[in-house]
Amino acid sequence: MANNRRMFLKMTGLTGLGLLTGSAKGSAISGSRSEEIKKSHFNMSGYVAGKLNTVRLGFIGLGNRGPVHLEHNSKLDGVEIKAICDLRPERLANAKKRISGSRHHPDSYTGNDTDWKKVCERNDIDLIYIATPWQLHTPMAVYAMNQGKHVAIEVPAATTLEECWQLVEASEKNKRHCVMLENCCYDFFELLTLNMTQQGFFGEIVHAEGAYIHDLMHLNFSKTKYPEMWRLKQNFKNGNLYATHGLGPVCQAMNINRGDQMEYLVSMSSNDFSMKHRAEELAATDDFFKPFAGKTYRGNMNTSVVRTHKGKTIMIQHDVSSPRVYSRIHLLSGTKGAALKYPSPKISLGHEGWMTEENFKLLEEKYKPNSVKKIGELAKQIGGHGGMDFMMNWRLIDCLRNGIPLDMDVYDAALWSSVTPLSQQSIQNRSGSVDVPDFTSGHWKKNKPVDLSLSQGGDTKVNLE
Repeated sequence: MANNRRMFLKMTGLTGLGLLTGSAKGSAISGSRSEEIKKSHFNMSGYVAGKLNTVRLGFIGLGNRGPVHLEHNSKLDGVEIKAICDLRPERLANAKKRISGSRHHPDSYTGNDTDWKKVCERNDIDLIYIATPWQLHTPMAVYAMNQGKHVAIEVPAATTLEECWQLVEASEKNKRHCVMLENCCYDFFELLTLNMTQQGFFGEIVHAEGAYIHDLMHLNFSKTKYPEMWRLKQNFKNGNLYATHGLGPVCQAMNINRGDQMEYLVSMSSNDFSMKHRAEELAATDDFFKPFAGKTYRGNMNTSVVRTHKGKTIMIQHDVSSPRVYSRIHLLSGTKGAALKYPSPKISLGHEGWMTEENFKLLEEKYKPNSVKKIGELAKQIGGHGGMDFMMNWRLIDCLRNGIPLDMDVYDAALWSSVTPLSQQSIQNRSGSVDVPDFTSGHWKKNKPVDLSLSQGGDTKVNLE
């Protein structure tokens, strides 16, 4: 499988672990795999690895997102936190403080940039959380799966097509779950509209929009938040660098990978009107930023558009350097109605316009998913982006404990992450169309949609003491 995939990458000019650099203007790059590969393919969609009455956890990366996942899991019954790891001792110490009042006393690994491998190699760990810089996500996840561990990776799961395929192959070969921690799939309006979609309220979804529009200029240039400035360096690439927050929820609503599939993508970016100027401005008074002053940065706004095999469309936008109000858009447009989240949640039916707030509340109560009924208010109380972080972590552990399929699998992780390198390739070819690889190897035609019913599971308890 690996050799065939690499032959495909070589033939299309996409070899190596770096950015896509194909040069075939005027034609789409083929993302399909050979029939030989499809026949040997193991389908991880809907896969059940067996019940884990107690899920034993290891955590790699305790900077920004890792401690949140650590603290949330410390509140769940049926969980044992066995190991925590970070290169920086101070981050490890801060993480331990966050769970100091809990029953968990994990082993600590710090000070060596290969200590994370020791965590992966332990025999008493079932699931490893990975919350490290983006470029480390795939190498760590692949190693962990090869050691027989399930993995939960912060977004994006991969930064290149090569890495996307590596995740798929490692998950299939080892029959280990590989889930990307896309928390926006568990935000309350997204869950509501997914349930409404599955119950036919909007008719058939024909178009959707998602985005990550978030002014991160201060954060991207922060020396304290990102000491190695790895996130700023990611912005040297031009494209949709952070597609999954807006893309994940609409893909679930449109049954992407589960009844439909992305066919091809086109992408366009504006020039950069902000980041180079900020780098030069900072470099004038701080020598630390001089290496960043002469760099070329991605454009302010990227717009990528996808067409699916069933003739539906998705628009995804990315802008983190313009002074705009935060938005993920989250628009679902169906044959009977529509939903739009920002600037405030709205539902429409037919041609009657947006519903009144009173009618929206009635619909919200009628279509509230069982998972929200079960854990929603508690999740809001515990927090994490308004509760969606906790919803995600609770659901992941509950699925593993009850031996039921996960809401997100390795094909979602690969496909949603692939929009970044595919958008870069399209931009390099003057917004030419790029074929989207089928990471499911054709199984999308029969894979079942995400199940919100809680027909199984839902019994993992939360301890707030």
